[in-house]
Amino acid sequence: MKRASGVLMHISSLWGGYSEGSFGKCAKEWIDFLSDCGFSYWQTLPFLMTDEYNSPYKSFSAFSLNPFFIDLPLLSEQGLLTKEELELNKETTPYLCEFERLWKERLFLLEKACDRFNKWNDVESFLEAHPHTDSFCNFMALKDANDNRHWTLWEKDTYNIKTLKLWQFTQFFAYTQWMEIKKYANSKGIKIIGDVPIYVSDDSSDVWSAPDNFFLDKKGKPQNVAGVPPDYFCDDGQLWGNPLYNWKKMKDDGFSWWKDRIGFMCELFDGVRIDHFRAFESYFSIPAKDKTAKNGKWIKGPGMVLINAIKPVLKDKLIIAEDLGVITPEVRRLVEKSGFPGMSVLQFGFMGDDNSPHLPHNYKNNLVCYTGTHDNNTLLGFLWESDDFTKQKILDYFGFSGHWNECYNSILRTMFQSSAGLVILPVQDLLLYGEDTRFNKPGNALNNWAFRITKEQVGTIDKEKFLNWNKLYARI
Repeated sequence: MKRASGVLMHISSLWGGYSEGSFGKCAKEWIDFLSDCGFSYWQTLPFLMTDEYNSPYKSFSAFSLNPFFIDLPLLSEQGLLTKEELELNKETTPYLCEFERLWKERLFLLEKACDRFNKWNDVESFLEAHPHTDSFCNFMALKDANDNRHWTLWEKDTYNIKTLKLWQFTQFFAYTQWMEIKKYANSKGIKIIGDVPIYVSDDSSDVWSAPDNFFLDKKGKPQNVAGVPPDYFCDDGQLWGNPLYNWKKMKDDGFSWWKDRIGFMCELFDGVRIDHFRAFESYFSIPAKDKTAKNGKWIKGPGMVLINAIKPVLKDKLIIAEDLGVITPEVRRLVEKSGFPGMSVLQFGFMGDDNSPHLPHNYKNNLVCYTGTHDNNTLLGFLWESDDFTKQKILDYFGFSGHWNECYNSILRTMFQSSAGLVILPVQDLLLYGEDTRFNKPGNALNNWAFRITKEQVGTIDKEKFLNWNKLYARI
């Protein structure tokens, strides 16, 4: 890998004035900041339509785009929203995503814009080129006609054409606005890394349109569900509840669904992180009736057969194999054989083994290293909550003799100095923010995903420091 660095921050965390970040001016201003610091990558979380808990990792479709990311001022410039409508939709706080308000109001506002739109030939062309997204729009229209019930409980097979057009409108505008942002980022030397959740929701257009791709019973319900066994994050394990893939059926048609999925991601991004990559080697299967993940078992996955099938779609895109969690020698061999860089998380290096692969002295070039991910505490939060023994161990490791709360530069500089090909820092760690800005806490359904920053907060970050480090350690 060419040595480089980047920042992890989701679109929703951006500033902008309308309840969460968007594909508008705020995204371009963020890209300017990254460029000024000498960063080469911006990593995001999935752009998918979120679930009722606002998680982008359990969506109504793997081929959807979140309509809440559509930039309202851009719609106004095109004559699709009035200045009065913009004013009425101004946020009440810049520090958190206003999810409740978005769910109550945003689609009604976008419906007004949709009613004023008249260039439907462009939308039709987009949907012809993206049939899975078209299927998602039909799914959402049918879901609305059936009182938003699970697709297995639907009774009506017709929908309101106005509802269908709303979803087609939102997908087209989210896509076109984002592609303009990506074009701008690339012009500034910034590449964007997206995120591919390994699984899909059982209540999704993916399962509804192709149920044979999943292990379901006669009623369309999962027989077993996805998750992970007990670990550092959760004593009961994590019961995700997603349906499991019928890998044999997918193999029979050459993994066409996966090729389409990766191809769509490669349109949107310059690289992608494949979440829970270890499931390609073996996946954890939990009885659907269980309340925890304790009784699950590991089952062999498709391995290199799938990876070889999708590689022609990838071309020159960066693929990051998220190989965290319960990792076996078989998983390590699969990551190595794939050629994809794996991941390392600094915080994990101080949770046990003195020679952990997560410690910087063990980093190799074909690796993406993080201080933490969206599932971790912030670096400051991690240090604050560590016991005295661990705090001292961290100070000794980074050769810092002062107080533990002043050692951040030593830690971050070491990351930049390391042999890892790519260093990624969550935006909270650039700002040295604490546990109260944590983005997600696995195993907790509530109070996640809402963290936002302001333009003024980003302005406090020492751009010259990061630019200097990127130059010193050959990451530009």
